[in-house]
Amino acid sequence: MVESGTLHITGRVLVGPEDVRDELWVVDGRITFERPGTAAGAQTRLHGWVLPGLVDAHCHVGLDAHGAVPEQQSEDQALTDRGAGALLLRDAGSPADTRWIDDRDDLPRIIRAGRHIARTRRYVRNYAHEIEPGDLAAYVRNEAKRGDGWVKIVGDWIDREEGDLSACWPRWAIEEAINAAHEEGARVTAHCFAEDSLRDLVEAGIDCIEHATGLTEDTIPLFAERGTAIVPTLVNIATFPGLADGGEAKYPRWSAHMRRLHARRYETVRAARDAGISVYAGTDAGGSLAHGLVGEEVAELVRAGIPATEALSAAAWGARSWLGRPGIEEGASADLVVYPEDPRADVRVLTAPEHVVLRGVVR
Repeated sequence: MVESGTLHITGRVLVGPEDVRDELWVVDGRITFERPGTAAGAQTRLHGWVLPGLVDAHCHVGLDAHGAVPEQQSEDQALTDRGAGALLLRDAGSPADTRWIDDRDDLPRIIRAGRHIARTRRYVRNYAHEIEPGDLAAYVRNEAKRGDGWVKIVGDWIDREEGDLSACWPRWAIEEAINAAHEEGARVTAHCFAEDSLRDLVEAGIDCIEHATGLTEDTIPLFAERGTAIVPTLVNIATFPGLADGGEAKYPRWSAHMRRLHARRYETVRAARDAGISVYAGTDAGGSLAHGLVGEEVAELVRAGIPATEALSAAAWGARSWLGRPGIEEGASADLVVYPEDPRADVRVLTAPEHVVLRGVVR
């Protein structure tokens, strides 16, 4: 860690996809494009290709495959994300209280969605508030007050009686819940793998869908018309074949469905992008998936057919704007990642940042 009142960063500063500067300074933790005077003291110099701190728009700090984890493990997760250059995390549901992280200048900033809200016995054990439809609006309102402007519901999950994915909520409950969140000034997102939960959620006014593997030619235009964003979490969708293999004996319909969703994952994301749907990078880290995978997720978006600069924006400029957080601009907190090569030319460089600057300190 390098502590300094002043940093001088030269090279190519990617303020935006087409806005490239030659240098910037960091004074008292803040970005400036004006050369500081001698009173600012000695300078630490860095050189390279500079991006705003990356965004993992879907992760879970404080969670593992079994539920909430101790603070030390939460800290390790956050530090892993920091090492990967992910300095802004949208925590898409966690049963752990991670507010103490806000007091740590050395850990990424977190935008929380509170705790998952799921239908009774229709989600991973120990993760969510498990309730029935009549209570959904009240729980959403409560999590909206506890979160940082987002609420997360589980839109579909396996129905053990049907042996396949199915929607969790009736339309009236979704409408009440989304209205309640919006009244509290919060946006709503939903976990959705399958097809049949999407139309009701989008027509009820939901703001985002996580995973969105069930998008079809019937619902893609609806998403585009309503401005509903998606966070595909392709590094997580890559696990579908293994999950399907594990459930084959007991739930063959579900297993076959998961394999179909996986097989067309790239086509689905590409069709969404081509229709004008906003796509953001998220990893789903923290359940059974490791943290620190945002670079891999951006590479997956490129494999799906999204142009490299757009895929970068999904984890950088565009994602920060969507979440209402500044990027590289005068007076903003210096949350920056420095690379040895141009990430626009090859997004794989994101997996190996040369320097990470958080709150003006080289970490």
